[in-house]
Amino acid sequence: MKTLSIDMRLAGPGDAAAVADAHRSAWTHAYSGIIPYRALTRMIERRGESWWRKAARGPATILVAEVAGTVAGYASLGYNRARALPHEGEIYELYLRPEYQGIGLGYQLFHEARRTLKSLGCNGMVVWCLEDSEIAANFFRSNGGVDAVEGMEDFDDVHLKKLGFIWN
Repeated sequence: MKTLSIDMRLAGPGDAAAVADAHRSAWTHAYSGIIPYRALTRMIERRGESWWRKAARGPATILVAEVAGTVAGYASLGYNRARALPHEGEIYELYLRPEYQGIGLGYQLFHEARRTLKSLGCNGMVVWCLEDSEIAANFFRSNGGVDAVEGMEDFDDVHLKKLGFIWN
């Protein structure tokens, strides 16, 4: 019998290519048909290997979910950017490659991100997602998030509502 290893760990600059590939796969799957094609393509192309290498050295914390040596997904997190909210932490992104969705890996990555924010001294947190991304919204609701705030995000000439889920 073979044992499958699942690790949640901090990303380093050496993970840049794998995280860029996971980002491309996850964003294409999550946002095709929601974000206009040209805007989505530009956003994905901007975040290549060099962008992720620099991000791994930046102020945000990047976690990777690694399954049997493959980066299956990532989360980026840090201090809340929405100063009007009293919550101190924010998960900026949480994405899995499509083939790793629906098996509990997102739940594990989400809870590791929450634990990491608490270890940074953050009380409460926020996560934003597009309202039209029903899978993401349902994921955050099922993990105890309350969609308490709203905002707008512009993609070319398309304005999409985003929801801010909070945890105290």
